[in-house]
Amino acid sequence: MDIREVVKKLDSYIPGISEDEIAKEFNLDKNKIIKLGSNESPWGSSKKAIEAIKKNLNQLNRYPETNLEDLKKLIADYSNTKVENVIVGGDGADEIIDILAKTFIEKGDEFIAPIPTYTYYEFSLKPYEAVPIYAKWNLNANSLNLSSILESITNKTKIIFLCSPNNPTGGIIPKKDIVKILKETNALIVVDEAYIEYSDSDNVDLIDKYPNICILRTMSKALGLAGLRIGYGLSNPKIIEFMSRVKPVFSLTRPSYIGALETFKDNKFIEESITKGIESRDYLYNELSKIPKLIVFKSKSNFILVNIEKTGLKAVELSEKLLKKGVIIRDCSSFQGLDEYWIRISIGTLEDDKKFIFILKDVLLD
Repeated sequence: MDIREVVKKLDSYIPGISEDEIAKEFNLDKNKIIKLGSNESPWGSSKKAIEAIKKNLNQLNRYPETNLEDLKKLIADYSNTKVENVIVGGDGADEIIDILAKTFIEKGDEFIAPIPTYTYYEFSLKPYEAVPIYAKWNLNANSLNLSSILESITNKTKIIFLCSPNNPTGGIIPKKDIVKILKETNALIVVDEAYIEYSDSDNVDLIDKYPNICILRTMSKALGLAGLRIGYGLSNPKIIEFMSRVKPVFSLTRPSYIGALETFKDNKFIEESITKGIESRDYLYNELSKIPKLIVFKSKSNFILVNIEKTGLKAVELSEKLLKKGVIIRDCSSFQGLDEYWIRISIGTLEDDKKFIFILKDVLLD
């Protein structure tokens, strides 16, 4: 059996750690674990969505919807665009990235990503034998190095990924910089807005102005449906039509479809989730900034990047110490462009945030 050479050379994607894994490894009570490692919403899902899913459990023997026009309409209204600009995926925004790879990438094509950024771009495109070109994210200023993007563009450039707010740094890419890149190339500019609800800007208006932009979004963060894996893309009808040709027909499950519909209808839930998320992020930033030897990044997302080098600990060491006390954070050593001294902390409930700060201070004093 011959495995493709490109697959043999791939490193596995490293996801966040689950409560079940930690509870088993360290003999902890799962219900007392504080999970601040996967950028999820800690406030659960819309109760209306949960009830609707329960009422439709007797339909699990039937294939899910494929048309999705009612869901696309809700997404279009939520995103301030049109139905024909929407495509829905069933593995979060990650499926939309995979669809983009299927639609645009030929062997030897190049794609640009400013590191550090979301590692799934590379993980998804490499199997199609695309070549990663690394531009730069200015860590000191927590901003995109625009010139590094422009200087990396060649006639082989097929896709440029711009994560805004950027994961794992939390910084925003100004719209003027995105426009500058759009004007400089015919390559597809993919703006990943997975965390846009925690920010004060978006780029949807650019869809009608430029033919080479696609925006990625997800219901896994502020909308509280990480377990249902629902993502969507926003672009012009031509790109959406070609992407739809290679999209899996039944990628969205019936529970996911129903949960998505009811969540977008639950405006109160969405507003409260965003408000509490920003409150938690700002609390964590303020409290972490008070701890000596930590360099804390201002964030427009639902997580905070922290450099811990001055503590004398590496990220893997601090993560291990916190795990033993029932706290999950993200060791960022696996991110291209970061060394072994970076951690990422997701939002939690204010109660969990306070417990985490207390435990972190105790660990650092140990």
